Amino acid sequence: MKGRKKIVFFTVLAVALAALLVGIILTGGERSESVEETMRNAVLHESDKISLFGLIDVNPSVISGFIVTAVLLICAAIIRIFVLPRFKLVPGKFQSVIEQAVEFFDNLGKSRSPRHNGFIGAYAFAAGVYIFFGTLFELFGVQVTGVTGNPVTLPAPLSDINGAISLGCLSYLVILGGGIAFNGVRGLLLTLKDFSLPISMSFRLFGALLSGLLVTELVYYYTALSFVLPVLVGVLFTLLHAVIQAYVLTLLTTMFFGEVSERPEIREREIRRTDGEPETAAE
Repeated sequence: MKGRKKIVFFTVLAVALAALLVGIILTGGERSESVEETMRNAVLHESDKISLFGLIDVNPSVISGFIVTAVLLICAAIIRIFVLPRFKLVPGKFQSVIEQAVEFFDNLGKSRSPRHNGFIGAYAFAAGVYIFFGTLFELFGVQVTGVTGNPVTLPAPLSDINGAISLGCLSYLVILGGGIAFNGVRGLLLTLKDFSLPISMSFRLFGALLSGLLVTELVYYYTALSFVLPVLVGVLFTLLHAVIQAYVLTLLTTMFFGEVSERPEIREREIRRTDGEPETAAE
């Protein structure tokens, strides 16, 4: 019985490999455009603009951003109206996931800003969720028609430099507002001192997400590699970047928010307490 199963398995594997080889041979060759043009278009979107309500031609990531934002807002409203009132003392699977996600970002804010963590915890949660699901959005392969009539696959919203800069600047404004609101002139000066912060956060986010997109585009460019490998590469890069970038940006935002809004001794004491380090007698 076991020998028969092995024969069937290897037969199916051989047929699959043969079909893959035939497909590579029959569709041999590469795209008509050069690899440089493919990479350039993936970054600048010069030939895949999309008409926004017939008013203006925009990059595909703008449409992606609108779709992701609308879906997240609708899901948030549904959870708040229909799911949240039914939460139980002993949580189920979905309730546990929601509570753990909220608790993670809330603790991230509390550990960096012990006294002023209400808003920064909520912002970290919103930014983290947007980055995570916005990055995963490209896995769905949603296609729309571009202004040239060709189909365009919508990318992750933050794989466009404009989207990454917008989120980086928004995070910087949140840090600036917290510094002014809770630490006055000192908080303002501390925030303005790190004037390069929105640039570094924006380009770190943009570079990480764009690298996955470019690697996938490069793999798709060569027909011999475009059958199975893009699935593995795309999924792995997307999941990895979704988790890492959501964590990195929220961590940096809460960390700098705590630095400009809290007194140094309170912040250091809370960080040591979170990390499990003993407090000194003076504290």
